[in-house]
Amino acid sequence: VDMPTFNVQMFEGRTVEQKRKFVADVTRVPCETLGCSPGSVDIIITDVKKEDWATGGKLWCDAD
Repeated sequence: VDMPTFNVQMFEGRTVEQKRKFVADVTRVPCETLGCSPGSVDIIITDVKKEDWATGGKLWCDAD
């Protein structure tokens, strides 16, 4: 059985402690709902600069 892999993109600037809590919380839910073990859940976090992310044709670094 394939186990879940989550790819998460977020603006850079989160602390390692925030990421630790985030991955612990994200891991817990599929274990509860899919019955998988924590060791089978992969989470890949990609930090993105605001200059490399746009919404509605506007870079986030240019947002007011």
